[in-house]
Amino acid sequence: MTGTVLSASLVLSACGTSDEGSDSATSEGEVTVTTAKGELSVPRKPSRVAALDNTSFLTLKAFGVKPVAVPKQLLPKEGFDDWKNDASIKDVGTHREPKFEALNAAEPNLIVGGYRFADHHDKLSKIAKTVDIAPADEAEGGYVQSLKTQTESLGKIFGQETKAKEIVAALDRAEKSAAGATKGESVFLAVASAGKVDNGASRIGRLAEPLNLKNVLSAEGEESTSVHDNSGLAPETIAKLNPDWVIMLDRDAAVGAETGEAIAAKTVVDGMEAWEKTTFRKQDQVIYLASDFYLTEGIQAYTDAFNQVATAFTKAG
Repeated sequence: MTGTVLSASLVLSACGTSDEGSDSATSEGEVTVTTAKGELSVPRKPSRVAALDNTSFLTLKAFGVKPVAVPKQLLPKEGFDDWKNDASIKDVGTHREPKFEALNAAEPNLIVGGYRFADHHDKLSKIAKTVDIAPADEAEGGYVQSLKTQTESLGKIFGQETKAKEIVAALDRAEKSAAGATKGESVFLAVASAGKVDNGASRIGRLAEPLNLKNVLSAEGEESTSVHDNSGLAPETIAKLNPDWVIMLDRDAAVGAETGEAIAAKTVVDGMEAWEKTTFRKQDQVIYLASDFYLTEGIQAYTDAFNQVATAFTKAG
């Protein structure tokens, strides 16, 4: 048993179950939401929120929520300095090395879990009520639809239903605009990491699903959320497929290179000799998603991405 697991066990034994330990005295009653685990009653307008699901960060900020605990390494590089530098907000580590002691010390009365922290749900639930309303490919209607459901559920919990509707409406407009601008063009959904470009369909295929695009490489056979493994995809393979467009996720721009120096995705694409005669290179039809997309992935990130697609395809005619 590792030190982390051992200490986590001690903490969880000490703090008991969520029903015993949750403090809803300063919240406003309870509200029932649909989660990945079924219907769950949680504190309405909870006063002490631990935000672990990175897809929820921007929405919680839009609602004016100041969390008591977050995984600070998973915060986007920009826009969250107030959370990063606030010593009163506990750092709970990452999903790979969670700091359950710090989370318990923050005394949350609601934990917004799920997504990267989904595997820790049972342990988190012993600290406080834990809600998993993170978007998922397996959700009814798919990932993009579940972004809307997540936002509406958060709005219900925090009494911000009107703001939630505004956020969802912005996504709907962007999605409709992107779908209208795409007309069956072929696309390579790519991820750049460690100076290489690989198939990113398992991660951003969600983005293309509502659009009128033909994906030249499916995510079949790939781990559903992985963009870390080098599949051995050769640049020549993409050159032979010759897609009209590339939509690129730059992983290193968000989290840095796992080994060596991070290289910008555009530098990698522009330097690929095998792609000199491809349509997307000759016509400059590469869409680089926001540099923090890998860490955000929430409804605002997808809204921005759909707007990027709409603008680029409309401009190209």
